Amino acid sequence: MKIRVLGAAAGGGFPQWNCNAPLSRAVRENRPGFLARTQSSIAASADGRNWAVFNASPDIRQQIAATPDLQPAADAPLRSTPIRAVILTNADVDHIAGLLSLREREPFTLYATRRVLETLASNSIFQVLSPDHVERRELVLEGETELYGPDGPLGLSIETFSVPGKVALFLEDPEKSDFGTSSGDTIGLAVRRTANIGEADKTLFYVPGCAAIEDALKQRVAGGGCLMFDGTVFENDEMANTGVGSKTGARMGHLAIGGPDGSLAGLADVDLKRRVFIHINNTNPILDPRSAETSAVLAAGWEVAFDGMELEL
Repeated sequence: MKIRVLGAAAGGGFPQWNCNAPLSRAVRENRPGFLARTQSSIAASADGRNWAVFNASPDIRQQIAATPDLQPAADAPLRSTPIRAVILTNADVDHIAGLLSLREREPFTLYATRRVLETLASNSIFQVLSPDHVERRELVLEGETELYGPDGPLGLSIETFSVPGKVALFLEDPEKSDFGTSSGDTIGLAVRRTANIGEADKTLFYVPGCAAIEDALKQRVAGGGCLMFDGTVFENDEMANTGVGSKTGARMGHLAIGGPDGSLAGLADVDLKRRVFIHINNTNPILDPRSAETSAVLAAGWEVAFDGMELEL
């Protein structure tokens, strides 16, 4: 299975369009080691020809332009794409807005939980994805789903599981303590070739949003070929400390990397072949290759995702 990181940043990208904080300035000034990153998305393929995209970033047009594997082949029809399916892990803007760029009446299959499909159905703008061309299929939690494109199976299967998270910002109910969060608002995925179902060491666990490390999650990903995990913030109060906002990581539904309760400590005893932080906010110091925080994650065996990163399982 081939995996491409299309975008490694959290919502807003890196640098964010209106952010003038030190890290964003550093990447704009092309300082050594600082890499611009688009908003969170990956792609996977069992055969190198037909691809499934996981989360449709607002930057998807730019990501396709930077990824020849996702562009029409030279001998393909005048209108065509190797993107045969799109899978959504939640309804966050940075994961669904890119669907509007895929509106050119091009067939593909759209997968999401019932909660996310209902969100799309309730907003008429997403009807630009004509049901005559884009079939919507529901993902059942705790179930195995073989992925299909318009022309048949893609040779990939995904297992879906709930993870602690939060309902999308634009759907929050301020009168509820959990903002109206329900099962299916945020999921993790086990992605593998259909031929490798049951083989954890050939499985990608993709969890770009997660609010807590639970024993069930640790048991599920143990022995995995690769875990791509929520790397939004390094410290829970990072945005306030950098002066760019007041929300904590927890308020946004994201677990911090550092600290005794963070993902670095919480996943330290889990056996994994590879572990990669993805969905990285523009305030996170792991975007600075020379920072102490970067040294800490590298020393713990983690990698920091970047646009164009490639993996094979």
